[in-house]
Amino acid sequence: MIRSFSTLLKSEIGGSGVFLKRGKATSHPKTTSGAKITPQQIFDRESKYGAHNYHPIPVALCRGEGVYVWDVEGRRYFDFLSAYSAVNQGHCHPKIVAALKEQADILTLTSRAFYSDVLGEYEEYLTRLFGYDKVLPMNTGVEGGETACKLARKWGYMKKGIPKNEAKIVFVEGNFWGRTMSAISASTDPVSYEGFGPYMPGFKIIPYNDLEVLEQALQDPTVCAFMVEPIQGEAGVVVPHDGYLKGVRDICTRRNVLFIADEVQTGLARTGKRLAVDHENVRPDIVILGKALSGGVLPVSAVLADDDVMLCIRPGEHGSTYGGNPLACKVAMAALEVMEEEGLAKNAEKMGQVLRTELAKLPSSVVKLVRGKGLLNAVVVAPEFDAWEMCVRLKDNGLLAKPTHGDIIRLAPPLTINQTELDQAIAIMSDTMKSYVPKK
Repeated sequence: MIRSFSTLLKSEIGGSGVFLKRGKATSHPKTTSGAKITPQQIFDRESKYGAHNYHPIPVALCRGEGVYVWDVEGRRYFDFLSAYSAVNQGHCHPKIVAALKEQADILTLTSRAFYSDVLGEYEEYLTRLFGYDKVLPMNTGVEGGETACKLARKWGYMKKGIPKNEAKIVFVEGNFWGRTMSAISASTDPVSYEGFGPYMPGFKIIPYNDLEVLEQALQDPTVCAFMVEPIQGEAGVVVPHDGYLKGVRDICTRRNVLFIADEVQTGLARTGKRLAVDHENVRPDIVILGKALSGGVLPVSAVLADDDVMLCIRPGEHGSTYGGNPLACKVAMAALEVMEEEGLAKNAEKMGQVLRTELAKLPSSVVKLVRGKGLLNAVVVAPEFDAWEMCVRLKDNGLLAKPTHGDIIRLAPPLTINQTELDQAIAIMSDTMKSYVPKK
């Protein structure tokens, strides 16, 4: 049984504007003048001083723990976005935070101009865990994508013998891997690319989940790589048919083309396996990791490949001041240990099946389709309803989610969610969706 919203408020606010966190009280957020700040003041301040490149759900968050976040007025919410799957391990996981604090007192950054005592330890741990020869550490997911593209082009020239400046990379419709100039050049979404041309040459876009078209595209001898999300996240959690990834692996192998798996959002236990490609037991030539690689504590990304590919990049040809810094390495190792020790992939598989089963029971007049794997899921709402407004109503009822493409709501809670928490969240979603059914 879900507690009422007023009961939630009483239990989550200790006294007047004081928050209770692990037995300790923390003060209500204040303005520079010392007055308590309101959500509207927070919205207005960001609008005045920040670029208008995001359109957030109207909630002002100030802390998180596990599957929950709290706003500045003390209201508690289920987080069903997990910072786009960056918080797989739950908000402020004690082990990850402890690793951050411990290393922050010792050494945070050296740059790659020097060796550190932590980077090699991290590289060994990561490559052994995922079974690749080498890792190239970066910071953000989109940097990982850029790194993979550079590696692929260099490999194409050095190993495949593609003529200089003619290498092509094939992408699929609906892909999303960031908003750099290269990333938007591969996009089919006008919101991402319109007004930012000219675009990166050498990119070809084909339909997603179509092996026949892929086979045709890779017949071009100047194609060096095919880059794909095993499940398309930003497109609305679009799941390909069974056998698609095996088909991709087979075609890429036969055509001597690198298979790049963008696992920035789908990786690290999110879909019920360590990597989403593990559902079909395929091994890409390059794997891109990010988001949950730090458990949401700081930006960490990585690109995995074997020596034949990775050693095509030589000193001075690629790098990052912060990539592979000691702080990030310690945090990432802790985040990966949490993933393994707490069995997050297994829990994601189990809880995901429950979530999809229950969501499929919602009124078909409101919810037209439920899809996903593990705890990366989405509901497609009927065209007469606005997914944004529905997410605002979910927020009012105690659950945070984010819409995409007008009629899709993504549902991706932290992978630490338990059965009781999931039942409560499902009840909120059920009551909210049913409120759209006209009363007879």
